[in-house]
Amino acid sequence: MMSNGSTGSLRIALSAIVGLLLAIVPLPHWLEVARPDFLLLFVVYWSLTAPRVAGLAFAWLCGFGIDLLHGVVLGQHALMFLLVGAITHRWQLQLRIFPVWQQAAWVLLMLLVYQFGVFWIDGIISQPVTTWERWLPVFSGALLWPSLVAVLDTWNRRRR
Repeated sequence: MMSNGSTGSLRIALSAIVGLLLAIVPLPHWLEVARPDFLLLFVVYWSLTAPRVAGLAFAWLCGFGIDLLHGVVLGQHALMFLLVGAITHRWQLQLRIFPVWQQAAWVLLMLLVYQFGVFWIDGIISQPVTTWERWLPVFSGALLWPSLVAVLDTWNRRRR
């Protein structure tokens, strides 16, 4: 794991800021609909690699940040980030020993849980988005997972 708690916390906070920025960077429409949920991917990554530092409060705060950025019902994304973070935190010891492609399958499942939960809450508040494009970030996030793990693992090793 990480040798210095403050350095690890700084890396986690920096990745959260990068995730928030990647959520609002303007993209062309064809790429916008498939934009992965970077911040959620960071939450899953840090829940697996540094569960004591990036716990459930971190997941909830990241989701709340997405709520504020997107201007939706406060707590909508925070609740789903918390759910995904809790499930990942619960299974993190088993997931860490999986090869990256099996982790990508887990991430696909967690992104589906997240997207379905947001879809359900949107339906409750009468703002459903029912196009098939809603589900593209799930698949693009799962496809991005191996590259994201490689980059973040390299960054963690280099910074120790």
